[in-house]
Amino acid sequence: MNIHEYQAKQILKKFNVPVLRGEMAFSASEAEMIASKMKTNVIVVKSQIHAGGRGKGKFKEGSLSDMGGVRVCKSSSKVREHAEDMIGKTLITHQTGLAGKKVKGVYVEEGCEIENELYLAILIDRATGKTTFMASTEGGVNIEEVASNTPEKIFYQSVDPATGILPFHCRNIAFALGLSGKSFKSCGALIVSLYDAFCSTDSSLLEINPLVVTKNGDVLPLDAKMNFDTNALFRQSDILELRDEDEEDPMELEASKHDLNYIKLDGSIGCMVNGAGLAMSTMDIIKINGADPANFLDVGGGATKEKVTTAFKIILSDPNVQGILVNIFGGIMRCDVIAEGVVAAAKEVKLEVPLVVRLEGTNVDLGKKIMKESNLDIISAYDLADAAAKVVAAVEGE
Repeated sequence: MNIHEYQAKQILKKFNVPVLRGEMAFSASEAEMIASKMKTNVIVVKSQIHAGGRGKGKFKEGSLSDMGGVRVCKSSSKVREHAEDMIGKTLITHQTGLAGKKVKGVYVEEGCEIENELYLAILIDRATGKTTFMASTEGGVNIEEVASNTPEKIFYQSVDPATGILPFHCRNIAFALGLSGKSFKSCGALIVSLYDAFCSTDSSLLEINPLVVTKNGDVLPLDAKMNFDTNALFRQSDILELRDEDEEDPMELEASKHDLNYIKLDGSIGCMVNGAGLAMSTMDIIKINGADPANFLDVGGGATKEKVTTAFKIILSDPNVQGILVNIFGGIMRCDVIAEGVVAAAKEVKLEVPLVVRLEGTNVDLGKKIMKESNLDIISAYDLADAAAKVVAAVEGE
C-alpha cells in the first residue's frame, strides 16, 4: 500500500524525524491561508499524487509556463496562484504513464536553504533477509539511472533484525554520504529514527529523495515516500486509514476486495493462474513467444467458483486484453472449480477474445468435460508451452 508525501511526513514526525513545517490544502484559498501563517520567504507547493518525478512532470491540461508539479513561491499570493493552477488537473510523470493522475490537493511546505542533496532509502533485501539502507551522494535525480550508469555511487548497509540498528551502521552510512561535523551527527540520529519508523510501521520501502543538508548543517528529508507490507495491515489500522483508493488502479482495487493478487501490466494477453511462481513462469513464456502479458493474476489455492468468475471479469475489463490464457495446476485448487468459474464468467460477459485453457491436476478430466459441454469456443492446451504458443497465435490471427 502506498501513501502520499504529506502522510509519510506525518508518520515520520511521530518518530522524531525532523521535517519541515507543512500542511495539506485542497483549494487555492486554503493554500494561501496556510502560506500566510508560515512567516517565511520561501514556500514550496507540491502536487500530491502516488507517483515520483512530480517536479519534472507536465500537466495534461497545460499550466503556468508549462511548470511541473512542485513549485517554489516567494509569497502567499503566488502560492494561491500556483495551487489554483494545479488542483483539479492531471499530472503526467514518468511513473504515471500517459493517463497521468488527478491532483486533488497540494502540500504547502516551508522552504529551506539547501547546501547539498543526497539519497537515502530503506528496504527489505529478500536475498539476505535483512533490512538494507541504500545511500548515495547523487540525490535529487532518478536513482534508477544512478544504479544503471554509476552503480559504484550507491552504498548498501544491511542491518540484521536480530541486532537492530547499531552505531557503526550509522557511521558507515554517514561516511558514505560524505558528511562531517554537525551534519555527520545529525545524520546518525536521523538514521536511527528512520529505522524505527520503518520497522514499527511494517514498511516495505522508505525512500527519501532528496535528503538535504541545509546551510546550517542539519540533515532532513525534503521528500518522503513510504510503502507498506499489505500482509501486515491487519495490525496497522492507523496506516490502513491513510489509504487513498482514488490513487489505485480500479481493477487492482476491485481484485483486492476479493482477495485476488492482481497487478495490471501493459500487454495484450490476460493471464489467470494459481500460484505466484506459476504466474511468473506463465508471463515469461508469453514473452518468449513474442507477446506481452496484460496482468499478473494469482487466484490462490483455495479459490471458489465465485472468486474465479470475478477474476475472469477483472481480466476482461481491461480494454487492452486481446486474448486470455488460463493456466491451472490443480493441487489444492480443483480443476473443475476453475472450469465452472471460467464458463460462468465467459457466458456472463459474452467472451469476444480467444481463450486458451491449460488444466492439469485434481479433477482435470471433470474440468475439461465442463468446458467441452459449455459450447464455448475454448482452445485446449496440453502443457504450458503449447498454451502460450496457441494464445499468441490466436491473438495474432495465425
